[in-house]
Amino acid sequence: MRGTSVPAAPPKLGGLDRFNRASAGSAEAALLGCCASYRWAARIAAHRPYPDVDALLAAADEASYDLSPDDLDEALADESSPGPHDSAPQAAHTALAAAHAAYESSFGHAFVICLDAFSPAEHLDQVLSGIRLRMNNERDEERSIAADELRRLARARLARLVANHPESDAPSPAHRVL
Repeated sequence: MRGTSVPAAPPKLGGLDRFNRASAGSAEAALLGCCASYRWAARIAAHRPYPDVDALLAAADEASYDLSPDDLDEALADESSPGPHDSAPQAAHTALAAAHAAYESSFGHAFVICLDAFSPAEHLDQVLSGIRLRMNNERDEERSIAADELRRLARARLARLVANHPESDAPSPAHRVL
């Protein structure tokens, strides 16, 4: 009703607006939940504000492609290999633990894979087949694939971080459970 003295509720800010307005330290801390490279997080935080989510994701991709070997090591060291859901049969837990151990022994870091394109029912099969397939890679080739999977994971985590719904405002867990 016009002319009333009741103030309108303040508009709710979307996730990207909150991210753009956050302090550098808060933004970097949230970004480290997406990718644990301090250089990556600092670079993305330093270039705020972003006009839209696409610009933010493009900046994240660019920063991911520019990771030095040490930056990649730092980010991979914070990752953990995806595990089966608690309700999965014990055989799945055993098979996945053995596959992860073999991968980590061969490549020196956790197996990383972005599962966003797959339904939750497909996750376990995708991880097991991914490990089986990637175990045949040379070390440099696998490092390149792991870097790309890490970029895809960081991009997906960042998109969830700045999504415009309240339930997405808190950083999502960095590590997946199948």
